[in-house]
This record gives sequence, structure tokens and C-alpha cells, in this order.
Amino acid sequence: MTTTTAVPSVVPAGQAPAEATALSDATAYAAAVEQAVQAAAAYYDNGSSALDDDAYDRLVRAIAEYEAAHPDETLPGSPSGKVAGGAVEGDVPHTVPMLSLDNAFSDEEFTTWAASLERRIGRPVASWNVQPKLDGLAIAARYQQGRLTRLITRGDGTAGEDVSHAIGTIEGLPTELTEPATVEVRGEVLMTTAQFEYANEVRTQHGGDPFANPRNAAAGTLRAKDRAYTVPMTFFGYGLLPLPDSGDGLAAELADSAHGDLMDRAVRYGVNTPASTEVPGTVVTTVEDVLARVREIGARRAQLPFGIDGIVIKADLAADQRAAGEGTRAPRWALAFKLPAVEKITKLLDVEWNVGRTGIIAPRAVLEPVDIDGSTVTYATLHNPADITRRGLRLGDHVMVYKAGDIIPRVEAPVAQLRTGDEREITFPAACPQCGSGIDTGEQRWRCERGRNCHLVASVAYAAGRDQLDIEGLGHSRVVQLVDAGLVSALPDLFDRLTRDDLLGLERMGETSTDNLLAALDAAKRQPLSRVLCALGIRGTGRSMSRRIARHFATMDAIRAADAEAMQQVEGIGGEKAPVIVTELAELSDQIDRLAAAGLSMTEPGATPPAPGAGAGAGAGAQVSSDTGPLAGMKVVVTGAMTGPLEKLSRNEMNELVERAGGKASGSVSKNTGLVVAGEGAGSKRTKAETLGIRLATPDEFAELVGEFIR
Repeated sequence: MTTTTAVPSVVPAGQAPAEATALSDATAYAAAVEQAVQAAAAYYDNGSSALDDDAYDRLVRAIAEYEAAHPDETLPGSPSGKVAGGAVEGDVPHTVPMLSLDNAFSDEEFTTWAASLERRIGRPVASWNVQPKLDGLAIAARYQQGRLTRLITRGDGTAGEDVSHAIGTIEGLPTELTEPATVEVRGEVLMTTAQFEYANEVRTQHGGDPFANPRNAAAGTLRAKDRAYTVPMTFFGYGLLPLPDSGDGLAAELADSAHGDLMDRAVRYGVNTPASTEVPGTVVTTVEDVLARVREIGARRAQLPFGIDGIVIKADLAADQRAAGEGTRAPRWALAFKLPAVEKITKLLDVEWNVGRTGIIAPRAVLEPVDIDGSTVTYATLHNPADITRRGLRLGDHVMVYKAGDIIPRVEAPVAQLRTGDEREITFPAACPQCGSGIDTGEQRWRCERGRNCHLVASVAYAAGRDQLDIEGLGHSRVVQLVDAGLVSALPDLFDRLTRDDLLGLERMGETSTDNLLAALDAAKRQPLSRVLCALGIRGTGRSMSRRIARHFATMDAIRAADAEAMQQVEGIGGEKAPVIVTELAELSDQIDRLAAAGLSMTEPGATPPAPGAGAGAGAGAQVSSDTGPLAGMKVVVTGAMTGPLEKLSRNEMNELVERAGGKASGSVSKNTGLVVAGEGAGSKRTKAETLGIRLATPDEFAELVGEFIR
């Protein structure tokens, strides 16, 4: 959609205050109404919109607040009180109105609404149904004798658009039910994250602009006819109701069923519902339980393979629903508890090309600052040059930026309908931005031809860091001295070429500092294999992955002998990463030989090598004696500042401690987490653990639990 220039932007792209933007006068109000109607029309027509969800919600709230204060000035075209904002119509009548939902944005708003509902029905709500609010396009699927015969969009709530051409293309919406029932299934059509990525890949291959986000992609795809390509979508049912010819028995049964029972029946019919996900619908009995479930679903949002923008809360029993009744726009017995926005529209100002310590050349988006999920985002990942090309990005584009939880913000796609013609092509580097050498473009992630030697100082300083070889006295400035003096051109030079006289010849290096550094270099030789492996800076690995590899194979010889198939037996290493690691190890062969000859440890304490001839199958890895420790088989997350016996341990050292005690260190809290060690300043991870009912331990309690493993 192209925004009409005569209409001032009441909610500028990128602006995201929590509250609605106040409308100062009738002119601003009229402009807001027109802007909201245009945005809604674009969204419901083809999935595009000049406003993101958060901006639209704030705009509509501002309109409603103005109308409440000035009821005589309400315009007939106002979106207030209308399904789909009054922006769309349909030509297929709904047998029962297909309404929208009112919204709540806080615990207080929900609690107030729940109290008003109970006053309306004259009794406490017997039970509540709580389920995720899926971020897609609402449709009604009509089945005659178990066969899917018609698909209809929500439209204006009383009639919708016939999109039956999409029958057979939507996963989770069977063309035939398991029973010959005549019913209507209502639900949401969306694209999962994987489906969205595939859809944009196919769409751009056929010359189209990429979709801005999965919701827009689903809306546009559902309506598309006669395309040269097809892309998958997924259906999640959220309602089941009779049709005029369902038969009196079935109609009465459905009319008297609780919502949870209706969803169970839909599953029996073969329809996909949230019951198949990590956030199934649940039935609870109190307002406090509702809010607890809201927090649980919100905490899992970032890990879900599809988008949700809130939680739907309904009075579960049919009797309560009938007693509450319905308004012209929304039922009085259901509410959407909206979650903070995790995607916003903002402007792509520039692209920076940064070179990592292994020589990877990574593009980073420079954005017009935008508030997302409680933080100001000014940078976002662009992954690689191929991704930029595939998404069709240009400098000056308005782009959809996504961020959830602790995930690094990413640019999803340009909002093509907002282009003005002033956008510019993104220029890719012809030479390494760091050293000017050639670029290896053979893989999706470009790399300087000099590899880790391009960023030698960063590479050596990383290896000397506390969580790698922990060489005290070898900071960044000292490494610069060594490299500039020609004393170090690769990591092994620190151990097999650097002499005492070399160090004494450097500026600001006296006998004491020289001897201290030599002692630190000698101490580094006693670090375990996992630290040495991490110090090498192998692509596709880091501290955690280096520990897993070392514990799996136990010796450097076993690691170097592993092919890609054997490497995949290590948890977290897939088919793409395994050959990269194997190739990197081969490229580093000379350095590994030199480090071994210099006396660095090439074994992992507590682990034994795989049995000869064990192959690459499950169970072929090393045996680690600490698997019988107090944390055996437990996934442990450490968060916040440690105190007491653990005060001086870095986060990596804490993770090593976890694994020595038999546990598995993790950086994120999920339902599979067994223990969260929460120190001072623990924030969202502690909150998420409390929400999920996961065991918490203070640093002192944890130290007592694993005391024998603390070094």
C-alpha cells in the first residue's frame, strides 16, 4: 500500500511509546481515522500495511479515547466498534458473525474486564480457557459430511471473501475429517518461521518483492490465484460450530459444549490446533491462574516456530458465554491479552561490514532507532550477502525488524509498498574491509582470504582470554606490541618462539612483567583440551561447543581423526556445521602440531576416548565420569552475579563447573531446564524460571551442592 501524502502520519514508523498517542483536535482525529482505515484495508486486502501491529493498536486506542471524550465528533468511518476496523467487506454471509476480540494490555486491564464479565453474568466464571493468539489470518472452513467445501475469510464479520481455491494447500486443515460431520471450523492461517523463509526464497526467485513478515505472507498467499508457484501455510483451529444442516443432535451437542471440549473434538476430527504445540490451550479456574498461564506462554514466545501476538482468554463454559452475550464487534466473554510488540517498522540507514576474528565478513544493518520489546534497537543482523540479495534490501528502505527475548534483532524484509524511489542499492565490498585482501565468496558467509590472519591481533587476544587459555598479562595492547614487532604471526609463536629476551626488548616490559608473562604462558599449557580447542577459534564453535567436542572425543587425536559424520554425533552439530569444523581442523593442522609439541594439553580431564572401531553411531563418544555427579543429566542455567565461593568464576568457568558435576550448561531457560542458579541482578531468566516452576538455587546453595567439583 502507498500511504496517501495528504494524511499526516499520526504514528510515525519506528516510534513505539507504550501508551496511545493523544489526538489534539478534530483535524488530528480525522487524519487518524483515515490512516487507520487505510492501514486496515491494506492489511486485510493483501497482507501489507504501512503500520506495524503495535503502531496500529496505539492508533486505534487513540481514536477510541478521543471519541470517548468527544462523542458528538465521532466519524461514521471510524474503526471503533467494527470488525477489521470497518475496512473490508465480503460477499459470502457467515452463518454466525465472525467477530474480533477486545484487547487488554496489562494484568490490571484483564482483571478489570474479568470482574465486569462476572458482574454481567451475575456469578463467578466457572472456568477460563487460555490459548495463544496466533498471528495470522482468520478463516472459516465449512465441511459437508466431513468434506471441506468452502473457505471464507473474516471479512467485516458478517460476510467474508471466498478463498476456496486454497483448499488442499494448507497444512493442518484436512480436506476430509475423520468423521462425516457437517460443521464449520474456525481458525487462523499462518506461516511458520520455516515456511516464511521458504516463501520469500521462492517469491524472490520468481521476481516478486519479499513479504515483510509471516503474517503478511500468509494473508497475501491465501488470496493469491493463478500463481506460478505455491508455498505452504499452516492452520490452527480455535473454534467449532454447527452449520444450518448439521442436524439437531450435533448442533445441540456443539452448542452446549465447553470451548475446551470443542477443541478436543476438533483434534479428533483431524484438525490442527494449538494442542500440537508447546503452548496448548488450557482450562483454569481463577484469574490468578489465567495470569500465570499468560506469563508461561509469553515466556515461551521467542522459542515458538510461529508468531503469536497475545493470549486469548475465554469463558470456557457455553452457559457463561450465553449469559455474557456479544457486542457488535466482539464477544463479551472473550478477550485478547496483547503481548509487547516484537516487530516494528523502521528505516535501514546503512550497512556496516565487520570482519570477525576468523575472517568472516558479516554485514550489520544500521537502523533508525526503534523501541522493540523494551529496548532501543539501532543495529540488526543481516546474516550474509546472499540474504541481503534474496530479501531485496536497499538503503533507505522501511524494513520490518524482529526481536524477541534475548535473540539478536534481525531484519526480516523491506516494506516494499513504502518505497519512494529514493532508495539505493547496497554496495558489497570488493576487498576485505579489514586488511584489503581478496574475499572468498565461495560460501554464503564471505571470508577474507587471509582467514584468521586477517585479524591476527583479535585472534591471539581471544585465545589469551580468561575463558580460553587465561594468559594473564597478555591483553590486547600487549598482543599489538608482539604482532607489530614481528614476534607473533600465529598462536603457537607464543609458546615455541617467544623468548625472554624478545619480551625484555619490548617497551614497558621489565624483568618482573616478563617473568610473570612467561609463567602465565607456562600455566596455559596445563589448560584442558576444551580450552585449547576454544582458543583455536574454529568457525562454528565457541566455549560451549568446544567443551562438548572435547568431552565427546576426549583427545585431540580423536577429534582430528573424526570425519563429518562422526562430528555430527556431538550434540548441537548438524550437517552444515560438521564439515566446516572438520575443514577448519585440517587447516589448523600445523598450528595444532606446534601447540602439542610445545607442551599444551591435548586431553580432556575425566573423559576417555571412543572405543577403537566404535564408528560414528550413538554412544560412540567418550565416556565422562562426572556424568554420575550431583547434576547428572540435568540442564542448568546460570544467571546474575555469583557470590561467595563462586564470586571469582567467570560465566564460562561456571559452565565448566556445571559440566564437571555431570550437568549440561545452557544459556536459555525452557521447560527442559532442571535448575537455574540465580545470582544478584538475575532478571528475565529468573522470572521465566519462576513462571515455568523450575527449581532455583542461590550461588551459596549451588556451591554447597557441587562443592567437591570447585577448583
